[in-house]
Amino acid sequence: MAQSAVGGQASHDIKSKMRKIATASVIGTTVEWYDLFVFATASALVFNKIFFPSFDALVGTMLAFGTFAAAYVARIVGAALFGHFGDKLGRKSMLLISLITMGAATFAIGLLPTYSAIGIMAPILLLTLRVIQGLALGGEWGGAVLMVVEHSPKTKRGFYGSLVQVGVPGGTLIANLVFLIIAANTPEEFLLTWGWRIPFLASALLVAVGLYIRLTLEETPSFQAVKEAGAKAKIPFVVLMRKYWKQVLLGGIATLSTGTAFNIMVAFGLTYGKQQLGFSSDTMLLAVLIACATGLFMIPAFGALSDRIGRKPVIIGGIVAEAVVAFPMFWMMDTKSVPMVILAYIMMMTAFSANYGPIATFLAELFGPRVRYSGLSIAYMLSGLLGSAATPAITTALLSATGSGSSVAWYVIGSAAVSIVALLLLTETLRNSLDSADEAPAENALPEADPERVRV
Repeated sequence: MAQSAVGGQASHDIKSKMRKIATASVIGTTVEWYDLFVFATASALVFNKIFFPSFDALVGTMLAFGTFAAAYVARIVGAALFGHFGDKLGRKSMLLISLITMGAATFAIGLLPTYSAIGIMAPILLLTLRVIQGLALGGEWGGAVLMVVEHSPKTKRGFYGSLVQVGVPGGTLIANLVFLIIAANTPEEFLLTWGWRIPFLASALLVAVGLYIRLTLEETPSFQAVKEAGAKAKIPFVVLMRKYWKQVLLGGIATLSTGTAFNIMVAFGLTYGKQQLGFSSDTMLLAVLIACATGLFMIPAFGALSDRIGRKPVIIGGIVAEAVVAFPMFWMMDTKSVPMVILAYIMMMTAFSANYGPIATFLAELFGPRVRYSGLSIAYMLSGLLGSAATPAITTALLSATGSGSSVAWYVIGSAAVSIVALLLLTETLRNSLDSADEAPAENALPEADPERVRV
């Protein structure tokens, strides 16, 4: 009886600690994605007017999205930089540094003078701060994923890893909600002068909350095992490219369709709805809000499903669904019916959630513990460069050339096809051990991990 009570208490302690770890990661990652996507929303709604006003509306939007894309190049650099130190010094310290860096850059954007005040220096400063945002996010996401996945019980890694992914719709929802409130309650003149600054300046409060929670976290068991065994790689990136270059490349390509699908909704969709269909900013932001709220529930559901049937079946199902929904989404939007637009967004968000929910855990399981931070981060940020960065500019150019959403639908289908091919070339990771040390020297073999990941 006493032994049963002890076991029950241990199980309760593990669940309690996992809730704390998951909550900290979700909040911190939500803050980071809020900072990133508040920029995307502003790019679609106001930046083309206040930072690039010398061009017509469509060209100005393309230039604004070009600045938006610049961060994705920086994200690769940030992934390599933070990944190096994350594999050398630990996950927790890099998470704190990345959060502070992102918050400072976002707050500074809210203080920028516009083109009418300082001319060409305005977009240059905007680009500089956008690059700093990219560097920070390059290190944030991988560390947040590992903080959860490396603590998780093996049978629930997909579910807990997917909770970090909730930060994407969560951050987007908050960013769009703030813009919706401002746009609905103030004249457009205020939005273009001071209103757009409020979401950026508000980031300081969110960052403070994220820091407070993350300071209480412990380092992950996987990194502690590497550290205690003296098995840390001298230069993680070199080891990564020697042992795992295929996983990095294929993992990045397999994930690119997530960026395409999501940016169709939160970036291009706003522009298409306003400029082509005549919807108000409020209407399009409402569609994004409802879709993101749907994602908050669907992403963990598909992450949990991947713990039962495998990562690849769920991800492939999501990618196929994105391709299937592509044309209907634009057909429904072209009806100019608000309920149909909202339904179209929900359909694409559901497909995206199946694709995106398990992908964090899947990528983490592809790499050994000595280089996991680097491998996971670089593969994911490569997907951002291939998918998310190019999508707004390419889709806007396609719309300008054809005047039809059909060309954009074909782009979504093409991205999905490329991702499926890469994913099929990767092996299923559901049964992979997070403590496999095949890339470590024999004399530095890692100790056997505890059956339960969380240390109590």
